[in-house]
Amino acid sequence: MNELLAEVIDAYGGMDRWKSYEKVEATIVSGGGFFALKGLLQDADPRRMTVWLHEERSSVLPYGAPDQLTMFTPDRISIEKLDGTVVAERYAPHDSFAGHQMNTPWDGLQRAYFNGEALWTYLVTPFLLAWDGVRVEETEPWREGARTWRVLRAYFPGSIETHSAVQDFFFDDSRMLCRHDYHVNIAGGFGASQLTSEHVTVDGISLPTRRRAYTRGPDRRPIMDMLMVSIDFTDISYT
Repeated sequence: MNELLAEVIDAYGGMDRWKSYEKVEATIVSGGGFFALKGLLQDADPRRMTVWLHEERSSVLPYGAPDQLTMFTPDRISIEKLDGTVVAERYAPHDSFAGHQMNTPWDGLQRAYFNGEALWTYLVTPFLLAWDGVRVEETEPWREGARTWRVLRAYFPGSIETHSAVQDFFFDDSRMLCRHDYHVNIAGGFGASQLTSEHVTVDGISLPTRRRAYTRGPDRRPIMDMLMVSIDFTDISYT
């Protein structure tokens, strides 16, 4: 394992502890200007997110109605009633984004897919970087004011649905994630920088509870007046 990645995983609670859990649940509140670009209303209502840690699978409740939830896997996205009745579903959901740009409207299943793959990525990081098929390398350090952050570049295989095949993860001296850069391929491939903060430790696992994603300028810096997505996490538990 890459030396920096090993230090990061230890700082986040260690692989043995991570492997002892199957799922993480959290209450999320999200916002930002991205959803309006997609023709979607965004409210500040809290929702309950469930992410499976060792397979790419996630769900959010409620979705569209109080008795509905989503179920995301790379091969299928669905909206279901609590009793399992399927309201809507789409197989090979990534294909539905072909030709999309930043302001191409989304339907409910496309939004559910984005939510599923994005939140799964965030809540499985940094342990995701040690998955089979994921290759990481340390790149040049990043200067952020008086601070220097070390950077891991991850190359994801096609079997993992995530924002883009190449993503950068920035870590401070305590090996906590400070920033996450990627391209949003399902929305025209625009560059994004997500700033992460307010780490907590829950059940022995650390994670940031505040995420703010901005468009990224040609100087690789976030454009701070272009907040695309905000996510806050509370009531977190691992089981």
